Amino acid sequence: MDQDNPIIVALDCDNRATAERTVDRLGDECRFYKVGLELLTVAGPDFVKHLVAQGKEVFLDLKLFEIPHSVAGAVRAAGALGVSMVTVHGMGGTGILAAAVDAARAFPGLRILALTVVTSMTGEDLADIGVGDSVEEQVLRLARLAAKAGCHGVIASPQDAAVLRSTLGTDALIVTPGVTLPGDAPADHARPGTPRAAIAAGASHVVVGRTVTRAADPAAAFRLVRTSLDR
Repeated sequence: MDQDNPIIVALDCDNRATAERTVDRLGDECRFYKVGLELLTVAGPDFVKHLVAQGKEVFLDLKLFEIPHSVAGAVRAAGALGVSMVTVHGMGGTGILAAAVDAARAFPGLRILALTVVTSMTGEDLADIGVGDSVEEQVLRLARLAAKAGCHGVIASPQDAAVLRSTLGTDALIVTPGVTLPGDAPADHARPGTPRAAIAAGASHVVVGRTVTRAADPAAAFRLVRTSLDR
């Protein structure tokens, strides 16, 4: 996986045609895409194969949360598609995380990332499901659990990047959704941040969605995000 390309564009589309049009408009500007549950459901794994065949890297955001056997099977299927990253829900615990890591060993290019706390959640949301700790405490708990299970990194908000980098060390992947340029609406993200702030805090990758995909000129918007990282 090429870590010199830290910008991942989220193809949060409800049909394959729109996703393909976005990829075509971005051209050689973008090499890394996130495919989530909506697009995978509507377009199927053939679209992932299509991206990989074009030389793109794919972050398959499945947030796997199932019995270990099923999680391992899904990870092997993702590896066979040629994806670079797949997500497993940290709240699944050690058994699920370790099963994913073990299944990924057959695919040297595949990285297992543990979802900590989704960027739309707040402390009140955690309390609703019986978690009394703060968001930061929960993020750190799940990150440590993921590291112990052998995961390659975590998914967390830009606001969590600094404490995670100091906790997980220099080698861990820290992938941050909820990233927008200054002045852009944060959509559903309760804990957003800018690309520059996320990388400066220790993120290895930033996931950018509507800022790029809904721009009049996606390629120009992507270049603007990249330029913001270089300043």
